[in-house]
Amino acid sequence: MSFTFRCLDPEADAPLLHSWVIRPYASFWGMLGSSVDDVVEEYTRIQSSGHHHALLGLDGGVPAFLMEEYLPSLSPLAGVYAVQPGDIGMHLLIGPPAGPPRPGYTAAAMETVLGRLFAEDTVERVVVEPDARNHKIHVLNARLGFQTAGEVTLPDKQALLSFCTREEFHAARAALHSSPIHEGAPL
Repeated sequence: MSFTFRCLDPEADAPLLHSWVIRPYASFWGMLGSSVDDVVEEYTRIQSSGHHHALLGLDGGVPAFLMEEYLPSLSPLAGVYAVQPGDIGMHLLIGPPAGPPRPGYTAAAMETVLGRLFAEDTVERVVVEPDARNHKIHVLNARLGFQTAGEVTLPDKQALLSFCTREEFHAARAALHSSPIHEGAPL
């Protein structure tokens, strides 16, 4: 896996992104019934916000996942928890596999995303707020160092608020790399 990033182009990338967000596995993304135009509208809004930004993760130059980074202080989270300096919010959506599923792929993509976020000196903590029912992502978040802070009510969902500090991420990363990924290992 050779991951790189590029800025998401709402117009050009909407058909691809639409093909991802309407799949049943992406139900927690909240766009199952969306049209391509809905995707263009949503990502145009995100890219022009000045505080929320979307990137495509590429694997060997091929789009493989979507990441979003945002300032929690300018999001619905602002009224839910005490935002600290150095907090950055993150969303991640893995695209459908081009071939057979690869064990550990989602964890590798998320590790790359977190590494990119923590490469910024100003980032001290990554904040995530996945749907409380999305148990698969909670397991992955824990594997990569996130600590849960409890359920919170957001305008679009009941979410499990979780935080990962730079130190927690580096400790989790070291643990991941000290034990081999076994065939059939989750995520």
